Parts: sequence; C-alpha cells; structure tokens
Amino acid sequence: MRVNLTVNGRPLTADDVWEGESLLYVLRERLGLPGAKNACEQGECGSCTVRLDGDLVCACLVAAGQAEGAEIRTVEGLAEADGRLAPIQAAFVETGAVQCGFCTPGLLLAAEDLLARVPRPADADIREALSGNLCRCTGYEAVLDAVRLAAARAAGAPDPAGAGPTPERRP
Repeated sequence: MRVNLTVNGRPLTADDVWEGESLLYVLRERLGLPGAKNACEQGECGSCTVRLDGDLVCACLVAAGQAEGAEIRTVEGLAEADGRLAPIQAAFVETGAVQCGFCTPGLLLAAEDLLARVPRPADADIREALSGNLCRCTGYEAVLDAVRLAAARAAGAPDPAGAGPTPERRP
C-alpha cells in the first residue's frame, strides 16, 4: 500500500508499505527520518514520540495506514528554517539535558507540547508532561532545568537559577 503524509511541512509518500508496519518504521526506514527512536516497541518509553495531527503519539503503536493523509511532526521539524535550534533544543544543550540522545527526541516534543499549552509550568506540570518518557542517563534534573529555562526565556524572564550545566551535570 502507499501512505501519503505531510511530515514537518513537506508532503511525502511511502510506497510498498505492508499494512502492519508502524508509523515509526515508515518514518525511519522508508522516509529517512531517524530522529524518533525505536526502543521498547510497546509505547512505554516515549523515545518514538511524534505529533500526529497535533497530538503526541508513540509512533511505534500507530499503524502506518492509520496515518494516511496525516500531518506528522518529528524532532527533525523542531529546528528553525534557517537551521538554528528551537528554543527548547537550545535549552536542552545549555543545561546538559542531552546525554546519549536516545530519549531526547521524545522529551523535546513532550516539552514543546507542554510549553505550548502551559507557558509558565510549575515543576509538577513539567514532571507530568514528561512522565511518558523514560531516560536512563540524565537523572531528569537537567531536563527539568531545560524546560524551566525555555519557559523563562519565552516569557522574557531572567534565566532561572541553576539553569546552566553544573559540574555534576555537565555532559
């Protein structure tokens, strides 16, 4: 079967798709977008998170055919058109929230989604929004710092204390 998608604003077509293939497989293997990671294949870790028609989903759980005609946004679509990092990406880099990078795409999309809905989230909001994303490297504090930093900058507030990499969190 053929699957037509709009991915990161570009119309794309995947040909010869088996009806049981996941959206994750189509994105990575057929369309050459490796940002979403294949980790648990059970929707438990969040590494394959993408936006499907505006909603966050685990691409490993979505059959490719279900996405026919859908608007998909992957981590590759976060950066600015001129190549500059999106504010949330820059905050992750500055705070040392990027370690091995396997969970990073899902965390970035979940954080971006949160900040679009709740521009000045409390720590409880951040923890809840990121609860579907598992990370074995960061200990999450640097990730929380990154979301706080991106929120403060979007609001024009001074960078929160502790937002940069500390010696114990430096990558």
